[in-house]
Amino acid sequence: MRPFELTLTEASAALRRRELSATELTDSVLERIEAVDARVGAYVTVTDEAARAAAERADAERAAGRDRGPLHGVPGGLKDLIDVAGLPTTASSQARSGHVAHSDSAVAARLREAGAVLVGKTHTHEFAYGLTTPQSRNAVDQDRVAGGSSGGSAVAVAAGAATFALGTDTGGSIRVPAALNGLVGLKPTYGLLPRSGVTSLSWSLDHVGPITRSVRDAALLLAALAGPDAGDPASLPAGSAGDVLRGADEEGLRGLRVGVPSTYYFERVDPEVEAAVRAAIARLRDLGAELVEVTTPMDRYIHAMHWGLMVPEATAYHEQTLRSAPQSYGPDVRVLLEAGELVSAGDYLRAQRARTLLRRAWAGVYEQVDVVAAPTVPMTAVPVDQHAVRWPDGMVESVSDAYVRLSAPANITGMPSLTLPVGRDAAGLPIGMQLMAAPLADATVLRVGRAYEAAHGVRTTPGALVS
Repeated sequence: MRPFELTLTEASAALRRRELSATELTDSVLERIEAVDARVGAYVTVTDEAARAAAERADAERAAGRDRGPLHGVPGGLKDLIDVAGLPTTASSQARSGHVAHSDSAVAARLREAGAVLVGKTHTHEFAYGLTTPQSRNAVDQDRVAGGSSGGSAVAVAAGAATFALGTDTGGSIRVPAALNGLVGLKPTYGLLPRSGVTSLSWSLDHVGPITRSVRDAALLLAALAGPDAGDPASLPAGSAGDVLRGADEEGLRGLRVGVPSTYYFERVDPEVEAAVRAAIARLRDLGAELVEVTTPMDRYIHAMHWGLMVPEATAYHEQTLRSAPQSYGPDVRVLLEAGELVSAGDYLRAQRARTLLRRAWAGVYEQVDVVAAPTVPMTAVPVDQHAVRWPDGMVESVSDAYVRLSAPANITGMPSLTLPVGRDAAGLPIGMQLMAAPLADATVLRVGRAYEAAHGVRTTPGALVS
């Protein structure tokens, strides 16, 4: 196996055993970027010289007996909303032309302290306001969408152009591209990972989280990056989620109750996606879990609630630039930002009140079960020129609305949600299952995901995707 194909966990173990150096691993990833990025479009900026220097430092530190932890010497990418001192943060937008970050974001600083090697900044749908990331292409089939808005991060990991990557998730922007590219994506509990120095789309919905090739990789990143952040008003105290690594390493699922939604999450879902996810849920029962049918709350209000929160918050963030240089935005994002000016204060407050009711209702669900399992997205990756989907009942839905529909509830409530690959459709495109749990039960979704992965996991091998 070539170094760029290793998971974070495998790479970390090889580095610690001195079977592989950080320089060799980083060189392999940088060579992979050079070989495939023209086809998949993962990166805005590649920091090859700085990456090689960081890898050399990691090797020197390890030779001197200093071990910074499991990320030490491992190369990864950051979504280009995340500030890194001295590098542009473009948000994949002309509106950010010439912008250079003066300091590290909190997550970049923590990665640097952990000894991780930054190989570059990855594309996002402009300002994270979309679910396709048009600059990037799916790592499995370059004629299909990468998903968004963290499409560049997902494609980089799936193609072997990063061992891990960080993205952001406001309505599904980590989980959607992770699912469409056959990866693990974790949207942690709201406030668990710091957001200072990260360009916002909607501050009450934004989350930072990892995209990886295994569940334990995601747990390693969560453990390294979680913790209070004075620059983030929503930041949670230290230790809020408990020992996520221990949770991820628990054996079996005996005694765990898995909720299976009877409505919404299996409505207007491609039959192949439904079949794969239901089969995966049945396997959770085989691993010892009890399956419990649940009715998920307030489903018909999800879309209105999500847009009622996100649209005005995004417009408020962009208000000055929208008025002074509207032409600097792409047409799709500009329309959404202008629409936000039409949302009244009363409508925004009603969305906030509805969110409170939704959180209470979901708390009731988690009195019945420990985790809810459902499809991550209702369909696999669509062709890049497809903009709508027609369901058998005659409903026509935009691709973005379809992709966000099943992931948005976790953003509104702040509960953790993990996606992992559970199969492929007839065209060979990945299918993802998401696991959701009560806020701060991140260890639970990681435990269930890791148990499934160990028994039935579908491994994404980068060399087999983009050759």
